[in-house]
Amino acid sequence: MTIDVPQEILDALTDVDMPRLPPEAAPSETVRLADVDVPVYRAGCVIVGSGAAGLRAAVEMKRRGDDVVIVSQSAWGGTSACSGSDKQTLHTANTADQGDNYKAMARAIRSGGAMDEDTAYVEAVGSSRMMASLQFLGLPLPQDPLGGTLRYQTDHDEVGRATSCGPRTSRLMVKVLAEEAIRLGVPFYNQTTAVKILTEGDGANRHVVGMLVMRAGDRTEKNPLGIALFTSDVIVLAAGGPGELYRDSVYPNGCFGSLGLALEAGIELVNLTESQFGIGTRREGFPWNLSGTYVQAMPHIYSVDSEGAEHDFLGEYYRSTRELASNVFRKGYQWPFHATRMLDFGSSLVDLAIYRETAAGRRVFMDFNRNPLPVSGDLPFSLERLDDDVRLYLGKAGADQDMPIDRLKHMNPLAIELYRRYKIDIAAEPLEFAVNNQHMNGGVMVDTWGRSTLRGCYAVGEAAGTHGVTRPGGAALNAGQVFGTRAAEHINASGRAKGAAAKDITATAEAGITDLLGALSTESPFTVKSIRSEVQARMSEKAGIICDQEGVSGALIEARKLNAEIRGKGVAYGRGAEAVRGVQWRHMALASEAVLSALDFFIRNGGGSRGARAICDVEGECLPLAHSGPLQEYRFRKERQAHRQEQIVVRLDGDEIRLSTRQNRAFDESAKSFFERDWPAWLTGRIYDLEADE
Repeated sequence: MTIDVPQEILDALTDVDMPRLPPEAAPSETVRLADVDVPVYRAGCVIVGSGAAGLRAAVEMKRRGDDVVIVSQSAWGGTSACSGSDKQTLHTANTADQGDNYKAMARAIRSGGAMDEDTAYVEAVGSSRMMASLQFLGLPLPQDPLGGTLRYQTDHDEVGRATSCGPRTSRLMVKVLAEEAIRLGVPFYNQTTAVKILTEGDGANRHVVGMLVMRAGDRTEKNPLGIALFTSDVIVLAAGGPGELYRDSVYPNGCFGSLGLALEAGIELVNLTESQFGIGTRREGFPWNLSGTYVQAMPHIYSVDSEGAEHDFLGEYYRSTRELASNVFRKGYQWPFHATRMLDFGSSLVDLAIYRETAAGRRVFMDFNRNPLPVSGDLPFSLERLDDDVRLYLGKAGADQDMPIDRLKHMNPLAIELYRRYKIDIAAEPLEFAVNNQHMNGGVMVDTWGRSTLRGCYAVGEAAGTHGVTRPGGAALNAGQVFGTRAAEHINASGRAKGAAAKDITATAEAGITDLLGALSTESPFTVKSIRSEVQARMSEKAGIICDQEGVSGALIEARKLNAEIRGKGVAYGRGAEAVRGVQWRHMALASEAVLSALDFFIRNGGGSRGARAICDVEGECLPLAHSGPLQEYRFRKERQAHRQEQIVVRLDGDEIRLSTRQNRAFDESAKSFFERDWPAWLTGRIYDLEADE
């Protein structure tokens, strides 16, 4: 039975209005540094980013009485507020039915390897508290009549721990957290871009003392670039992932993250080889992931060449109509590309086929008004001729309608409604899409409290490199909430953010401003446009889902050359806004070199194919097969099990990228707490390991 959902309910779950920001506080003073009149803002902690993870950290800190502010390049403009999928997933412990085993959940989260075991357990055990607090704030997670949370299966999830508010789940999370932050009186500084972390001390004693930003509101005749100083002993990096790194990307425009910012500050990064790629609509229009019911409705997928001729290209890869349609369906919960799923006519063969079509200059579409066409010589599409897992799912969902658009409307009318908001009617016209970069699983290396290797600097959300090779769909939203809370608890226990920082750091700030201005030049041949074009093309063409040693090594040489030239000649700018972008693209070029360095290191040390990429090799053990024959060009290496037990660490030493490996931190599943024995550690704050910061 199909239940028609009233339009006002559909509207409420797709048009999510964000709260108005409070007025900004004025600077405490203005000082003359490096011939610039620099406004000074003082805080106990500065959080960089206004997404779900950063807001969670701010709310939890403010509740505990800490002095905290949020700086944001564009409030409500990041991935949390602007990205999603058909029914965007929040992955948490399944407390309905017979409940969940946190240790089993932790094993599932870290199952792809290259992930710290203790981090996985922290995310698992923290998920119940996180979900309950979001519901308390008003997040409308769906329930059954007895109060259990409705669940379904998602990527890398065999149990069914996923839940959703619809396509705007993360935006709704941002909304309720932002409303709480505003209610608590957290100051926001919008149109404010972090450009340099300021530190003092040497070696293990080096620590955060503040941050330089560029602010549109602080541009004056005596400060044309809007440089401002935030003095603070604590910084939380929560600015998301490096969305601008790839040309073929489903990130919203303007998402730069903080990898380059962190590298320049000497902070160690980890797992930069690990990303997620999958099918989605291009960022030039409305960027959105095409997972879940978009593909479970089984639309017809085809390409169009430069002369307008259609090509039913998937029929060249799958042996039967049943196999083709069933694997299109499986992209719903096997959405990210994974090299091993190209084997045995699996679901990632769909990604490879789409990748090859776009590389050949063809445009790819899905048509919800046509069922998949029959494979040559086979029977036509039928809901009765599908693999057992597919038929069972559709049967339980009641999705027995004749056409894909009707199956989609029955299973998830919000999926159609969302595109209509952006003047795309998938009920009336085909939808163009491609394989895109979607998420960075690596990032700043942190411990179980979110601490980076720089004292006073924490990282949460996609900025933190906690996810390993694979992760269940929606686990990143959970991780950001759990670690936003953990970082806030640790900062509060340290006492560093009880009040606004009062230390005089003008000498350090002046040196930082001098460095910043030296990296910009009105005469440089390197413009934002030229750097963007070069970096994005190189990353999409040499470091996407298909890689090989020669291509990555060549790309790394070119990336090093670009960064050396940028260091020598700076980045060109005209107006103040262009200077901000110039700094961000300098950071992005550096992040690109770091990713390619890690990937080159991995491949040269025998690294094989896993989550993000297929490492192609003529001597590779794995050969994808297609209906048309073996795909020799895409023969790839197997993953080496030893690499699952370690992570690649990246840091910037002067102008050189340094690489090393470390073993995953272990978690003893047999260890058990005992109340009377362990309570004193909580009462005295020993659980926070504050001695490591002294």
